[in-house]
Amino acid sequence: MRTMQENRPMGQDFRPELDKIIKGRHIKTVFQPIVSLRSGNILGYEALSRVTCASPLSNSELLFREAGKCGRLWELDSLCRSITLHTIKDKYPEYRDRRLFLNINPVILNSDPFRFTFTRQYLRQFGIEPNQIVFEITERNSISDANQFIESITHFKSEEFYIAIDDAGSMYSGLNLINDIHPHYIKLDRRLIQDIDLGKLNFALIKGLIEFCRLSNIHLIAEGIETQSELMILMDLGVPYAQGYLLQKPEEQIKPAIDPVIKKLITDHNKWKNNTLGYSNTNSYISNICLPTETISKDMEVGEVWDKFKTNPDVSGFCVVEEGRAIGIVIKSNLALQISGRFGFSLYQNQPISRLMDTEFISVDYRMPINEVSGAAMARPQEKLYDFIVVHKKGSYLGTVTIKNLLEKATEIEVSEAKYENPLTGLPGNLVIEQKMKQCLSPRKTFGILYLDINHFKEYNDVYGFENGDCVIKLLANILLTHLPPGQFVGHVGGDDFVAILDKEDLTGFCSQVSTEFQEKVLEHYNSSDREKGYIITENRWGVIEKFALMTVAVAGISASGQDFATMIDLTEKLARLKKESKKLKDSNCLLIQA
Repeated sequence: MRTMQENRPMGQDFRPELDKIIKGRHIKTVFQPIVSLRSGNILGYEALSRVTCASPLSNSELLFREAGKCGRLWELDSLCRSITLHTIKDKYPEYRDRRLFLNINPVILNSDPFRFTFTRQYLRQFGIEPNQIVFEITERNSISDANQFIESITHFKSEEFYIAIDDAGSMYSGLNLINDIHPHYIKLDRRLIQDIDLGKLNFALIKGLIEFCRLSNIHLIAEGIETQSELMILMDLGVPYAQGYLLQKPEEQIKPAIDPVIKKLITDHNKWKNNTLGYSNTNSYISNICLPTETISKDMEVGEVWDKFKTNPDVSGFCVVEEGRAIGIVIKSNLALQISGRFGFSLYQNQPISRLMDTEFISVDYRMPINEVSGAAMARPQEKLYDFIVVHKKGSYLGTVTIKNLLEKATEIEVSEAKYENPLTGLPGNLVIEQKMKQCLSPRKTFGILYLDINHFKEYNDVYGFENGDCVIKLLANILLTHLPPGQFVGHVGGDDFVAILDKEDLTGFCSQVSTEFQEKVLEHYNSSDREKGYIITENRWGVIEKFALMTVAVAGISASGQDFATMIDLTEKLARLKKESKKLKDSNCLLIQA
């Protein structure tokens, strides 16, 4: 993504500078990785152009803007692409199997010279195939002819190039554009990501975009990740890919992997998410039900494919694979319609199946959760609703999943999870909490256990109603998850009661963060009058009208080792006593003791 860093001085003529840069080829390419937030592996690299000489046009956005004003955008764009591709070929041939994201202006994409020169044949001199190139659409406000632009996108998609929309959410027209061209990737505008960990409204918008992309089989990429807390929130939300300075800065040298510390942070967090319910969740990945079904070549004749269907009546379709990658699917019922009619079969029987294969199919990563795949499959048009799902691993074909097997497994997982989750918050319930607490009783185990609930929650419920009460419970659940250190546990006992199990050294900081954020955000759940007063008025448990302070979090905690408690009953009784004592504190609602 090109970012603006400086403005053009009024009246300055940049034509000599532009001429110097283009004629002198004073351009280099730097690469920034796009990283999977499931595995920590690198999906591909965004190629960014930098000026190599001292120049007032050293800023990329200013450089390209001035090139457009001077009628030299094509020259500059062509130079940057050429340098990028030669850099890959000459210095990093081992990375040619990764995706390469190329920024491209719609003006260039719509031009005949680009269409006629940037072809499969042109790329092969660099050892690159079209399905490794992702056109990242920038400067969307320069789309003057929407129909022509859509036609250009359709052409390049038919040639197996991938499409990404940059800065999604930065302008309203972006939603219409996404709907019109159905890109393979959407990049979230950095401004939506910034401070998401601080509870901005962007949180809700990103959740909506995630659901939209999941149902539309579009891959979401979060740009500009700069802090670990932003990274954690995005992983918890289910964003599949990200790039940013935290993961790796743009560099001239292509690196095969990100910093191992950051990669471990990603994998550990996902392991924690997958095991939070107290049982291994790896069987919920789509790879668990994927079968390595027979594939066919794109050059196989239609008649031969039809013969294979006739000799294998139980086969509903084939995946078309080229150089290990799925490029299309052939569904038996669809092919039957295509070759039906008086001259259908005779017209197509000697044609390659690539003429009739469907290139708009769902292909998912092998580590994608089954429930997400199920949602995307069911969101397809009616005519494609029962097409099988293609599964890939690092871009290579792995197998397929039938809709029957997908729905059966999705239902099985939902039923299983319902036994363990609290239905309101989705957090682990009492069965899992009990399992986790039992694990703490190991003689050599040291731990911290917190029991949290909400002061004056019953009175709030009486005044504001159960629906608003549920919102407050979910608020606390989200705050607990936000501040929970990686690898730690939080569960929902029921009502407004929660249990957290953490490392001993994390207890104090966690309590402080949760208490402070809840005290700030819970104010939004009161009307202005009660907020100003600082209390509500309602009956107490004996029917007497009384003033009650606004809600706060009460925390009772034990820092101990497993040998301090003989049984689970001893541990829970100790927590119950501490909970009562914490309610009596005047200056603080947090009581932590060393057992």
